[in-house]
Amino acid sequence: MLPQTMQNESVVLASKVTPSQRQLEWQNLEFYAFCHFGTNTFLNREWGDGNASPSSFNPKKLDADQWVKEIKNAGMRALILTCKHHDGFCLWQSAFTDYSVKNSPFRNGKGDVVKEVSDACKKYGIKFGVYLSPWDRHEKTYGTGKEYNDYFVNQLTELSENYGDIFCFWFDGACGEGKNGKKQVYDWERYFSVIREKQPNAVISICGPDVRWCGNEAGKYRSAEWSVVPSGVANQDYTAENSQHEDNSTFRKREATDKDLGSREAIKGESSFIWYPCETDVSIRPGWFFHKSQNFRVKSTKHLMDIYFGTVGGNSAFLLNIPPDKNGLLSKYDVKALRKLGNRLREEFPKDLTKDASVSASSENGENTASNVLSENGYWQCADGEKTPEITIELPNSTLIDKVVLCENIATGQQIENFEIYADNIKIFSGETVGAKRICRFKKREVKTVTVKITSYRRIATLKRVEIYKREK
Repeated sequence: MLPQTMQNESVVLASKVTPSQRQLEWQNLEFYAFCHFGTNTFLNREWGDGNASPSSFNPKKLDADQWVKEIKNAGMRALILTCKHHDGFCLWQSAFTDYSVKNSPFRNGKGDVVKEVSDACKKYGIKFGVYLSPWDRHEKTYGTGKEYNDYFVNQLTELSENYGDIFCFWFDGACGEGKNGKKQVYDWERYFSVIREKQPNAVISICGPDVRWCGNEAGKYRSAEWSVVPSGVANQDYTAENSQHEDNSTFRKREATDKDLGSREAIKGESSFIWYPCETDVSIRPGWFFHKSQNFRVKSTKHLMDIYFGTVGGNSAFLLNIPPDKNGLLSKYDVKALRKLGNRLREEFPKDLTKDASVSASSENGENTASNVLSENGYWQCADGEKTPEITIELPNSTLIDKVVLCENIATGQQIENFEIYADNIKIFSGETVGAKRICRFKKREVKTVTVKITSYRRIATLKRVEIYKREK
């Protein structure tokens, strides 16, 4: 029996859409790093024109271990490297171009930045991802059609086969004209098939079918984020049209984002849906590449935490760019910001206060009992058709709290549309979506019981986890 809130066919169809296993694994990463690095780093540019000499690339103190240790300490679980940006310069020993590190002074032409970074990720236990720009301002075959697509597939194959497990292939939508003034028609399906064959567990992001771009580079997020959206949203041409077409700082400050992609109103009349979760990308500095002039413009801990709460805590992933400097190191300014961020995250989430708590629910469904929300296994699901199901956590003692974290069992879809949280029967929070994670913050208060009431949902109502925290200090 469907709940009374299920009113139209579009909602029924959307409620049945679920993520792939690779999307589930990606969602669990939550927070991870971007590292923009290349000839632009040495030439004080954001977009290279493809004419820079390989001799300009020479990070004499490159230490990928330093990158990964600082990134992991800040709470991030993966790193995506710009293996080739728009200028076409390759950070690995590609057999298909001379425009790479093999013709640079770096490691006397024997270096491989991709290998050093992927090895460091393995060493310290975080995931490694690849950014490979489809737009190439150096390659002479760009704009020729199949010949360039062959070249790009060769690059994809090298990266797919030689660097171990890759969790993500990140395809930028940014594009201007090619070096020869021609527009390249990308063979996306061919690119995707190579990745699916060689790295079947990897998500394909942005200009890809697995992970959706938030729509801005300013760290702005939606108040209600849906992972289930109409199929037409996954359109590479649409992404490219709304991406950057020229190098300017104005775009990076642009805060425009479609307000709503998945609500009842937004999907009304739609008949085809996909699981297409959101990733929010932003740089720790004003630019994506390192610029010495921006050393004192690194984002504050408060600013970064606001983005974290709105993204990781709002059913999106958070991709934070930290660009290495000319020496091949994360700068002391960025490292200081990362360490403050890591400390703040540990302060915000010191320990889950539900340990030794008891739990009850207005109803349960088979093995999907209320007790599951306090364990690492299973999930709670209310009885079929219950209009406003509730689940209550009773703490061992009255305790100061300031956050409740909710996680739906997204393996069965994203379903919750509205919910309320009560502390000792007093409403302290109301929200729309939950999804993979919703961090609900409020003023610190002493409570004994916390009740989550689901006031509107689609086909089934579930919660996989309920956690309760109080910030230290």
